[in-house]
Amino acid sequence: MKHQETAQEIIKAVGGTNNINSVYHCVTRLRFDLKNNDKVDNGSLKKLDKVMGTNVSGDQFQVIIGNDVSKVFDAMVKENPAIQQTTENNKEPKSDKKQNVVLKIFETIAGVFAPMLPAITAAGMLKGLLALFVSVGWMSAGTDTYRILSAIGDGVFHYLPLLIAVSAARKFGSNPFVAIALGTALMYPDMTALLSSGESVGFLGIPVTAVSYASSVIPILLAVWLMSYVEKWVDRVIPAALKLLLVPLITLLVMVPVTLIAIGPLGTFVGSGLSGGINWLLNEGGLIAGIVLGGAMALIIMTGMHYALVPIILSNIATLGFDKFLPLTFISNMGQAGATLGVFFRAKDKKLKTVALSTSFTALMGVTEPAMYGVNMKYKKPFAAAMIGSAVGGGFALAFGAKAYVLAGNGGLPGLPSLIGQTFWYSFGGMILAFIVGAIMSTIFGIKEEEGDAEALAQFSPGASTAPAKVTSNDAATVDVDDMGDPTPTSDAVAVAPMTGKSIQLKEVNDPTFGDELMGKGVAFVPTVGELVSPVTGTIMNVFKTKHAIVVRSDNGMELLIHVGINTVKLRGQYFDAHVANGARVQAGDKLLTFELAEIAKEYDITTAMVVTNTADYKQVLPVKLGEITMGEDVLKAEI
Repeated sequence: MKHQETAQEIIKAVGGTNNINSVYHCVTRLRFDLKNNDKVDNGSLKKLDKVMGTNVSGDQFQVIIGNDVSKVFDAMVKENPAIQQTTENNKEPKSDKKQNVVLKIFETIAGVFAPMLPAITAAGMLKGLLALFVSVGWMSAGTDTYRILSAIGDGVFHYLPLLIAVSAARKFGSNPFVAIALGTALMYPDMTALLSSGESVGFLGIPVTAVSYASSVIPILLAVWLMSYVEKWVDRVIPAALKLLLVPLITLLVMVPVTLIAIGPLGTFVGSGLSGGINWLLNEGGLIAGIVLGGAMALIIMTGMHYALVPIILSNIATLGFDKFLPLTFISNMGQAGATLGVFFRAKDKKLKTVALSTSFTALMGVTEPAMYGVNMKYKKPFAAAMIGSAVGGGFALAFGAKAYVLAGNGGLPGLPSLIGQTFWYSFGGMILAFIVGAIMSTIFGIKEEEGDAEALAQFSPGASTAPAKVTSNDAATVDVDDMGDPTPTSDAVAVAPMTGKSIQLKEVNDPTFGDELMGKGVAFVPTVGELVSPVTGTIMNVFKTKHAIVVRSDNGMELLIHVGINTVKLRGQYFDAHVANGARVQAGDKLLTFELAEIAKEYDITTAMVVTNTADYKQVLPVKLGEITMGEDVLKAEI
């Protein structure tokens, strides 16, 4: 599906543009501020090829895309620019949702900093590379080339308040150019000289506290937030003919002195307090803090709370020259990569092994969502293994005081230059430990491949080496399934109804694996009797060990998968009895399974799908009867 089509399908699934307050993206996710999260159609989202999953953090609805997120986002805002800047002058409409204040603050900070990350991370990566080049003797610190490259890396951080001013203005609904004007006044060379002179400074007799605004974060953030209210109030009282001149003028005349007198010192105090508190925990907590924060880092990243810590990280790097929180993000990524590698070692299904190996590599490169959501969380135990590995690595790193020296933006191997410094080997050692322990624990824990129904279905391929289910009765002759070869249809084929009840179109099944005909075309049933019989005369190819599904191949080459209920794999065979085994010869109408319909229906959708898994070998596969049906009636036809 093209990016434009994916974008429009996502917009439709989240309730349309009228339900979107705003949207932005990070490295792998679209982050929506929706008016009503209840309008989201998760089922439709998960059917899209580009969508790996969804997540809710506070009231923010996240759609996990992966590496193509920027392309999908660009296509989305190209067709619907209003959802990026929701109204004229970037003023966000008020949401009807009531939200926890702390979560709102975190999401606001994340919303301000996420758009800036490309510039910050590019500069940080360059600073890390320069440190590497100097340390190995490839470049001298005093050369013109070094100074020019340093300007590229340092300039962003020195003038960081200007970047924050633009992003915050967009977030708070004020004029970004007026916000820049506010920032430039604070950083004007003569202002910097005045505030650093050591002499007392006053404005209209009111003392001004000496504060350095270069590389600062909290003061400009608070200033632009307050400016948004001042600007709106001035805009309401000034006549329309004078707005262009007087609104920005009055806003600046109010906000620059207020910032110098009150907000700047307050913001510096708040920023220092937050940084001090977290740094105290990281410094004094040592091993224990590393274990707790390292183990919990995946959960922190899932909620998006790590973005709220960006101001503190930047403040630490600007004032202290290092940060101790960043190494834990690298370590967490390595834990996820190692755990997914463990899945590769333990998985039997070739498709799952391929997915696990590829997502382990992407996690090593710093993009963990495919590994985390696509494998580790799906099978649960690998996710626990990743957290254990991260806890061990985090404990080691902080026990030895591991630090990051620049914000490189990538928490994988490409971001290693940000860790180059006196504690590099402690950080790198923590990463290696997280990866190895995560892989070992994941291998030890193992996985239950049947927990993912789509993965389980992959095992229904002809000749798959699935252990046969326990058989309660089977007098039929058997053949060696492995000797049968691939199905080659020899004529048109007709299948009879394998159960009594109601036959429906396959698209009505509430499971995209079947409803979207991913496994093939066919028909579905809503049974009224807990008995399943063979729809054809042929051979049993597979009885899944949880006994909720079976594959039978007719003598004329039609291969049928019959899957009783939706997600009934989770019952692990409870309420099911199999009456045949792999390789059994059956006649149409022979009993295959019995199941306790009433018990299963208490928790699961009992709709049963019957699909022709070799649909591609036929010109068309069509239901021949829909509606009330009795076991043994013709129900499906395949034409070659």
